[in-house]
Amino acid sequence: MQIAREPRAAAWRPLIFLLVDTRNHREEFMEQHLCIVEAELDRDDHQEAVLALTAAYALDPMGNGGPLSQESLARLIGALRAHPTTVILLAYAGERAVGIATCFLGFSTFAARPLLNVHDLAVLPECRGAGIGQALLAAVEEKARELGCCRITLEVLEGNVRARGVYEKAGFAQASAGGPAGGALFFSRELG
Repeated sequence: MQIAREPRAAAWRPLIFLLVDTRNHREEFMEQHLCIVEAELDRDDHQEAVLALTAAYALDPMGNGGPLSQESLARLIGALRAHPTTVILLAYAGERAVGIATCFLGFSTFAARPLLNVHDLAVLPECRGAGIGQALLAAVEEKARELGCCRITLEVLEGNVRARGVYEKAGFAQASAGGPAGGALFFSRELG
C-alpha cells in the first residue's frame, strides 16, 4: 500500500489517500484508491454515508446485532452535529463509502490534554480484509495528533477477535495503570 498526501479533488480534503490492492479480496475489486476524509455533516452525501455505514455496522453481531430503530436513524445526524466533540472519518473506495470511524474528543485529567475515543470503527463486511480498518486507524491517529491528543482510546468486545487483531496490529493494547491495579475494564449503565 502506498500513502500519498495529495487530494484527488479539492472538495474531498482527504486525510489519507491510499492505494489499496484488493485483488485477493472476495469481491475481487480492481485496484482502486481509498480516500479517507473527515465527514462534513452539512453535506448530503456525507450524511447518507454516515447513516448507511452506521446502520450496516448495527446489523453486525459485533455491533448492535440488529437494526437501529427508525427514531435513532432520524435523530442521528442532528445529534452528531449538535455534539461539540464529534469527529467522523469516512473511507471511500472510489465513490463508494466503505468504512467509518466515529470518534469523540475527551480529556485526560492526568495528562491535562485531550484524548480521542473511537466509539465506532466499521468496514462493510464485503470490504473487510483489504486494509481499510488499518487506514482508518492511521487517519484517526493523524487527526488525534492534529488535535494535540495524548492518546486514542477505544472499546472492543472480548469475542471480536478480528477487530482485536486490527487494533493490536495498529499498536493498541489493553489499558493498564501498571502495578497491582492491573488492566482497565469498561463498565456501562443504561439510562433508558
